[in-house]
Amino acid sequence: MSNILVTGGTVFVGKYIAEYFMGKGENVFVFNRNKHKQLSGVKLIKGNKDTVCAELGNYSFDLVIAVNIYTEKEMENLINGLGEIKDFVFISSSAVYPETAPQPFKESCDTGYNTIWKDYGINKAKAEQYLIEKIPQAYILRPPYLYGKYQNLYREAFVFDCAMRGMSFYIPKKGEMRLQFYNVCDLCKFIDKIIEVRPNRHIFNVGNKDTVDINEFVEICYDVAGAELNKIYVDKSHVQRNYFPFYDYDYCLDVTEQYKVLPNVINLRDGLKEDFEWYKNNQNEVLKKTSYFDYIKNNLRMYK
Repeated sequence: MSNILVTGGTVFVGKYIAEYFMGKGENVFVFNRNKHKQLSGVKLIKGNKDTVCAELGNYSFDLVIAVNIYTEKEMENLINGLGEIKDFVFISSSAVYPETAPQPFKESCDTGYNTIWKDYGINKAKAEQYLIEKIPQAYILRPPYLYGKYQNLYREAFVFDCAMRGMSFYIPKKGEMRLQFYNVCDLCKFIDKIIEVRPNRHIFNVGNKDTVDINEFVEICYDVAGAELNKIYVDKSHVQRNYFPFYDYDYCLDVTEQYKVLPNVINLRDGLKEDFEWYKNNQNEVLKKTSYFDYIKNNLRMYK
């Protein structure tokens, strides 16, 4: 049995990771402020990632999975608070790539400022760099849009809500913008695999190699919700983010290296089906944005 530390551990990715490794019989600790309900069975270390994590010094971990670390300072605090570090995995982001880099983004691309993700992306890149300097054996994972059980952001859930309300769906422009996803279960399996095989590469893009456009994504969401879909296309005079839960940003990651380590991933339709079944009974766990519906009602009803 291994001792595993998950930073965060109360919402979406951190929560799922903690549950996944407990399901494998591991001894899972979570480090957070105890502001949300904790998973049954985890061991809570109460503390604040914004300060030096002195609370962690009394423990020894076989694996640290840093989920909710967003800045260089938070990474510094975490590392300074830990004792001997055996294995370390950082869940970073594809937002570290500037949109001006050639696509699909490869791990070898330089990181830099992205005008869509702004400080979020550059801060993740700085946290990566600090980690590499301090713990060169650590692994860094850069996912695209994560989805699955415990998703608390209003992305696929917004489409599900439209489907369950019997609404037409308002699609930006012609719906040709590509989206790339990665199921949170696949993320856990990949973490498990790299700790097992210890590949020489230490930075991985992770995600489904098959992307979908907006049309396909909405079609799948309505289908798994068992609803009939009527599409209404909205011209570019309307800001996409006002009525659709993804930025107007078409990008793709090269995930070739991930597939060499773990060749099988969950089909998007199957993943969204599972996601929908969870969401139906856990809608209160999602941070809903009523502003999408307000904008549609007040600004898009003229479209037919």
